[in-house]
Formats: sequence, C-alpha cells, structure tokens
Amino acid sequence: MTHHFDPTILRAYDIRGILDDSLTAADAYAIGVGFADIIRAKSGHKIVIGRDGRLSSPMLAEHLSEGLVAGGMDVTDIGISPTPMLYFADRMFQADGAIQITGSHNPANYNGFKMVIGHLPFYDADIAQLGQNMAQGVELSATGKGSLNQIDISDQYISALKTYAGDLSGLGQPALIWDCGNGATGPVVDMLTGELPGQHKVLFSDIDGNFPNHHPDPVDPATLHLLRQAVADHDAIIGIGFDGDGDRIGLIDGKGRQVAGDVLTAYLAEGVLRQHAGAKIIFDVKSSSVALDYVRSLGGQPELWKTGHSHMKMRLKETAAPLAGEMSGHLFMANDWYGFDDALLAAVAVLKEMAQTGRDITSFVDRLPPVFATAELRIACQETEKFALVDAVAKAARSNPDHGTRDVNNIDGIRVTTEQGWWLIRASNTGAELVARAEGRDKSALEMLEANIYQRLRSAGWKPAAK
Repeated sequence: MTHHFDPTILRAYDIRGILDDSLTAADAYAIGVGFADIIRAKSGHKIVIGRDGRLSSPMLAEHLSEGLVAGGMDVTDIGISPTPMLYFADRMFQADGAIQITGSHNPANYNGFKMVIGHLPFYDADIAQLGQNMAQGVELSATGKGSLNQIDISDQYISALKTYAGDLSGLGQPALIWDCGNGATGPVVDMLTGELPGQHKVLFSDIDGNFPNHHPDPVDPATLHLLRQAVADHDAIIGIGFDGDGDRIGLIDGKGRQVAGDVLTAYLAEGVLRQHAGAKIIFDVKSSSVALDYVRSLGGQPELWKTGHSHMKMRLKETAAPLAGEMSGHLFMANDWYGFDDALLAAVAVLKEMAQTGRDITSFVDRLPPVFATAELRIACQETEKFALVDAVAKAARSNPDHGTRDVNNIDGIRVTTEQGWWLIRASNTGAELVARAEGRDKSALEMLEANIYQRLRSAGWKPAAK
C-alpha cells in the first residue's frame, strides 16, 4: 500500500491538520498501516489507542484502528480519554505502541495523532520516516489481520492518581475550581473530585467538540476569564484549567493571578527536592529566571532544555531527573510516576503539596520577587528562513555580544543572559514563525531587552510582514 500525506501535517511532535483539508480518513488508515509496519519490524503487536472529544475523533479512530488491524496489530481502544490516560494505558497494558487522536488546544476543525513507541515519544525523524515509508509502499501483515478490543480504564487511572496523592486530609475543605473546557478531561475530573477532600466546583465537564464556552487552551490569558471569575465568586484557593486533551495545565491562584508552567514547576520542586535532595529539575528555554533561581535556593539543579513535550520527556529519561516543566503547562513527573506530561497528575500534585505543607499556591506566588517579562512573542517568518535567521542571530550574539553578557545558551535557538536579564529567539517547530521572550530585572531593563530582540532580528535580515 502506498499513501502520500500532505507534508504540512507531519510535524515535529505529532501529526496534525485541518479535517477534510490537509487531514482525511484515508490519512488515518495510512497512519495505522504505517505505524503497524514499524511496530511489526520490532516484533511487536500490542497497540493502545484513545481519542479526545472532538466531533471528528470517532471517525478517525475507526479508520486508524482498521489500518492497525490490517497491519496485524492487536488493538486495545480505551475510547474517549485524556491523552495522559492513554499514556497510562500504554504502561498498564505494556503495549508496544500507543496513539491518541487529538487536536490538543487547536480550534475545533483541527485534529491529529500523538504517538508513542516503546513507552517513548514517536516524533520528529520517526514521523518523517513513517511518511517516507508510506510514500514508498508498505506491505500489509503477511500473518493476517490483528484484533480490536474496547475497554474503559477510567477507574484504574483515577485509582492511580489517588494513590499518588496519598493522604490529603491536611487540605481541609477549601473551595477549588476546575475548568475542563468541554474537553476530554471532563468525566475523569467529575469522578476524581467526587473522591477528594474539598468543595469542588467543576466547570464545563460535558464533552463538546464545538468548545462552546471557550477555546481549550488553559495558558492563553483570553481563555481564563471564566475560571478567574469563578475563583473570585467562590472565594476559592485555586482554579485549575486543562487543555482539550488534558496534557497541559493552567492555574489561577486565590488572588486571580495566572501561574505559568515554569513557576508551577518551581512550586512542585519543593516537594520533589524533599525526597530527592540536590536533584536536577528541568525547565524549557522559555522559563523565567525567577523559577530557576527558586530551585537553586532549595539546593536543586535547574537545567534549561529544548521546548517541546517530546524533547522534555526524552531529557527526563536521559538525566533521570524527577521533575520537568514547560512554560506552556506541560509538566512531567518521574518521582513515583511515569515521566509523561499529565495535567491531572500535576493538579493532584499541587493539592498534595498544599496538604503536606499547609501553604497554598497563592502564598508561594506572594513570596516570589516581581517578574518583568514579556508574554510569548510570536513573530511571523517564512518557514524556509526561520532556522537560518536564528543561526545568524546566534552567530552575531557570540561575535558581537551584548554589554554585560553572562551566558549564551544555544540548546534551542539562542538565549542570552546579561546583567539586565535575558532574551530568547527560537524557531517554532509547529508554524511559520519565530518565538521570542525576554525578562528583565525591572521594567526599563525589560523594554531594552525586548527592543534588542527586534534589533538583532533586523540585523540578521528579518523584515516585518507588510500590514
């Protein structure tokens, strides 16, 4: 069988496109056949699949499973589920591979596939190879068709989350708000909160692939107004939000402040470092120096690494670090867990830390120094030019360094730390754009650093898009 994918859907971290435009039912079948061929070459046959609540997900799941079965795979379908529950099922069934059908936090007309092989991310070169294999032609299984079995593992997943939480009696009975955003976490959150201490108010737990209440992105400030309002209305100590497939978390503290993923990682590092003194804690390159400095103050070793959930999971395994986190809300815990990104586990970990210490996330944020930082700056740039531009900026930053330069980190793009703060420019792995950010020691330093980003880009040949 041969099949040619639209090249725009074969991305760095997953396969993703617009339904009936760049992504079709035929693509889903071909992904099943191609993935089965790769698993079969490794003498494997057990695959777990799941799906989010998007309107197109059942159809894509049907065609994906048909392709997998035609390729000789024995498929276990766990149905509608958050992506981390699919990762949990991968471990629970000791599968050879796993695929989640999800459009994540993208608009409702998008969908895609997140993939796992050997309990590790299937990404980047793996995805490119699958595309090449299908273009060249793949044979179906010579030993005949596989099988398809359906099973709900919600109870087992929730039981594992409760075991991780341990004794939460120290939490008391505070008000807590949960916003599922009509995504795949809804039924699990309803069941979980019914078994936890506290007074829980769950918003939008009914799954609706149209996302009628707000866009399912819990770190976009524009989507958090309903969660923030509910925290205020109920005098809650925390508001917890999830993206469409439950692998990213967004938080609002008791004073209505958004708590970014890097700061949340620093908060959870307290508990981790009580168990693993001096351990390495991994942050992505967009993370705040405030978060890194806090980990240092606890005796931990903060490390910057490449942005992207697949990169972070691989780094966690390579270093045996117990915790990693991204500014985007992907958090990865390997202490008493499996090291994959799980927003529900992150939420439980926050409650566990509050119960053990008696300090909530609000008091933690109160203790931090003020942060003067930009939001994530997304700068339009041609796909064919973005990596060369970043390389040019990096070369110039080394040959002609900023005044007071203390460090130049090129693990993912270029991050320059100076006496005034730091700035970052990297090429997006998911779109035709550059991603930039800056953080200064005060407001004037931030303004200078942000201006420097654009000055460096212009010197490298970048031109703003015509309005």
